[in-house]
Amino acid sequence: MYYSHFGLNQAPFKITPNTEFFFSGGNRGPILEALIYAITHGEGIIKVTGEVGSGKTMLCHMLPTRLPAHVETVYIANPSVSPEEILHAIAFELQLNVARGAQRLEVTQALHDFLLKRFAEGKRVVVFVEESQSMPLATLEEIRLLSNLETKNDKLLQIVLFGQPELDDNLRLPNIRQLRERITHSFRLEPLAQGEIREYLMFRMRAAGYHGPDLFSSSVIKHIARTSLGLTRRVNLIADKALLAAFSENTHTLKAKHIDAAVRDSEFSQELPRRAESRHLWGGIALVAAGAVAGIAIYALLQSAVRSPVGEAGTSQAAPAAVAAQKASPPARSEQAGTSSARPAAGSAASPAGGSGTKLAASGAGSGGTDAADLLESRLKATHEWLISEANTTFSIQLMGTHDPEQLKDLLNGLGKFVEINKVFVYRTVARQKPSLTVLYGSFDNRRAAVEALDKLPESLKANRPILRTVQGIRAEIKQHRSS
Repeated sequence: MYYSHFGLNQAPFKITPNTEFFFSGGNRGPILEALIYAITHGEGIIKVTGEVGSGKTMLCHMLPTRLPAHVETVYIANPSVSPEEILHAIAFELQLNVARGAQRLEVTQALHDFLLKRFAEGKRVVVFVEESQSMPLATLEEIRLLSNLETKNDKLLQIVLFGQPELDDNLRLPNIRQLRERITHSFRLEPLAQGEIREYLMFRMRAAGYHGPDLFSSSVIKHIARTSLGLTRRVNLIADKALLAAFSENTHTLKAKHIDAAVRDSEFSQELPRRAESRHLWGGIALVAAGAVAGIAIYALLQSAVRSPVGEAGTSQAAPAAVAAQKASPPARSEQAGTSSARPAAGSAASPAGGSGTKLAASGAGSGGTDAADLLESRLKATHEWLISEANTTFSIQLMGTHDPEQLKDLLNGLGKFVEINKVFVYRTVARQKPSLTVLYGSFDNRRAAVEALDKLPESLKANRPILRTVQGIRAEIKQHRSS
């Protein structure tokens, strides 16, 4: 498969819910937190709706991992059950000693006794019902009756309904209005906007072990957004097949043709013209907002937590030894979009030249097939934008410095094997009265955070004798260089 081709250690776009790949962007994180609060503090019935493939099942799987230990969960995956069967299904999940042929009243009493016992132990029980839009109305009514199980002051059973938008249609029916009035919290998962899709794709790639530059260009992201309609399951399917198509051509550069091939190979391709028309308004809004969101997404990604190395200021030659080891890996970290513990900066310095066997490969899984000259220019531009926009960062880690731009191009391409290249920053300065290029990685709000990141660098990068730099000093150095 394409995993080793892109430097991955596992599949990044499996559609089976994996809580390690939970993406908190696109309002998923806030909805999860709100659900946790509603379950642990609220009363009544909770409703979560969203289109097919929007991430409802992932939320359902995330909740048990985040709920407090005193909350016991019951999961009902088959909605096509009768009112009598739903009671038995819940009793079975709770491992109650109820005969299969027991009458409704007997099962209800057993449930009530069990819930009272759990309540006395300081515990809560919550039932998750998936695909509840397909549940018979009589069964939905039975669930409402279950919500009546209570003490004088507290509900004994929390119920969360996960369903497609058709669930809202069912709840508008007059004969189900009593259930509708019991719903105290309602949440809706909206499709991802174009900028959120960019964050989502790279978050999944990083979580799967990828350390190279962004693989998805703006045009490719736009194409994926249009064909997936912002639904995460479709994004996963398209991205997975597009990576496979790129692998089959032995390239790291994703193009529109790879997206087209992925869409053609997907079942939903037949639906696109019809669905696209019905979502014309949403698509227009998403595309209008894409320019602003994409910029924010890139900026947030550049500010995410990093671990990095540096050479000594004033030396003239980059030290390839810092990246010579064949097996070095950056420290593990959480890749949740929109959060960051450190941010990139800039500095000037160099380190001793490495000996034989320290040459850095100019290509590989980390390079992502990016042209070396383009990569250098992109990092110079990113550094300039960062230094203009960032105001509060205090420290950065300096990697190395060199007088030789060609050598640095090779070094940057190979660095992708060890660190995330989007967090590498480069600026021009003067060392020993010669034009020089300095490479940094990361920026931190305080010295302690910077020292901890420095300590966690791979040993091969520590060979380059990384040092801490103050961002104030970096700015002063650049200003002095420009005025001289």
